[in-house]
Amino acid sequence: MPIISEIATDSKVRPERPLSISVIASQQAITASPISAATAALLSAELLGSKGITLGNILMVCIPATIIGVIVGAIAVSFMGVPLEKDPEYQRRLREGLLEKESHTASQMTGKDLQRAKTSVIIFLIGVLSIVLFGSIDSLRPSFEVGGEKVQMGMTQLIEIIMMSIAGLMIIFARVDINKAVKGSVFIAGMQAVIAIFGIAWMGDTFFNGNIEFFKMHIEQIVTQYPFLFAVALFVMSVLLFSQAATVRTLYPLGIALGIHPMAMIAMFPAVNGYFFIPNYPTVVAAINFDRTAPLA
Repeated sequence: MPIISEIATDSKVRPERPLSISVIASQQAITASPISAATAALLSAELLGSKGITLGNILMVCIPATIIGVIVGAIAVSFMGVPLEKDPEYQRRLREGLLEKESHTASQMTGKDLQRAKTSVIIFLIGVLSIVLFGSIDSLRPSFEVGGEKVQMGMTQLIEIIMMSIAGLMIIFARVDINKAVKGSVFIAGMQAVIAIFGIAWMGDTFFNGNIEFFKMHIEQIVTQYPFLFAVALFVMSVLLFSQAATVRTLYPLGIALGIHPMAMIAMFPAVNGYFFIPNYPTVVAAINFDRTAPLA
């Protein structure tokens, strides 16, 4: 984001334009990713995995929808605000020398560090391609005989196994410093997401399952006639939970119970990306702080 801000400022483009859409795009990519926790949750046997929905079904809908949405968003934000040369606040800061160029040049990797970085990227890409392959070709997934019946491994479990294995391979072959990894922002955010998924989502499951007859009686007809209202509910819940996966785990069981068509619920999947709505998520706050051309108030 600092690079985006500096390039935009140097090009006389309002930084809020590319910064705002970059935040949205990074969140929307979650529902178009084959390895995200939200996608894995959606594919679980408790949700759409038991309805004949595959990873390919989700990606065929969400990838084009995400690309189109981000492009439309980028076009929309290109008209946001006045040009910098006509912005009195920017001109004032420029005159007062408040916009001195900041250096955000990334350190150059060389030698063993560069080789380790390349190795980790290659291993990660192998993991992603493996998940897409297993999700696209059902016959590749392992099967087991349970109680005399042939049971095929679900994509949720397969994603977990593959990505845990990929993490282990990175540690072995890229010689990752575990102490630094667990202190990184990505690891901390991931652990917070685990708490959200296994805590808040379970609470939501308990609440909705305990009152399912009430919801069916009062909501089923409305949601069946106007399915988009369920998408609105997904958006609102994601604003409150700050987690796509937790939102999926919390509300999708209700959607299934209400009889919403599985393909309709796939179409609504991107609606779980709503936590940009309240500007207190770390990436949103960071984007605001990196725009040095914007007024303070």
